Amino acid sequence: MDQKKRLLDGMRGRINESVLDAMSRVPRELFVPEQLRDRAYEDTPLPIGLGQTISAPHMVAIMSDLLDVRPGMKILEVGGGSGYHAAVLAALTGPQGRVYSVERMADLAAAARRNLRAAGIENVTVVEGDGSLGLPEHAPYDRISVAASAPKIPEPLKEQLQVGGKMVLPVGGGSQELILVTRKNGLLAEEKMGVIFVPLIGKEGFGERQI
Repeated sequence: MDQKKRLLDGMRGRINESVLDAMSRVPRELFVPEQLRDRAYEDTPLPIGLGQTISAPHMVAIMSDLLDVRPGMKILEVGGGSGYHAAVLAALTGPQGRVYSVERMADLAAAARRNLRAAGIENVTVVEGDGSLGLPEHAPYDRISVAASAPKIPEPLKEQLQVGGKMVLPVGGGSQELILVTRKNGLLAEEKMGVIFVPLIGKEGFGERQI
């Protein structure tokens, strides 16, 4: 698809080729509402219902690039939405890897499962729940990706990150920063760029309800 190729070519030189290759193999049009499919390869967030959005492709690319996903890794994704970012992470970790995607809205979780099935992606498990608490039953994770802004780095996510692992997440209320967390002997947190995400809702986020 010309529009898809133009989008990915525009990121070359800034984003790792492995990420661009993964994105080239994921049909984003299957993860947006049918009436918006002709806009699937615009570099912009798009509404997916219930007040939520699918992130702009460049943001998915930046977050995936920062995570430096390798084949066979176990990944936790918080804020699964329509399943697109999980699909890209699944392409990066490959058939020997596994992505666990947590989405708090039942309707979106069900839609993500349908979308992933339609795209032929089999190494993603979508779980309905409070993503701010992580998913301790499958921890520790090599990588954690969070697609909603937290007031601070949630303690459960820190605890569920493997030694040597990386986590990327937006932090802040009005003003948000994309943070890369690396766990070595302790936790190293690096600010990468200003961003705008929906708030992380949950016990370790901005309360139990949407603000």
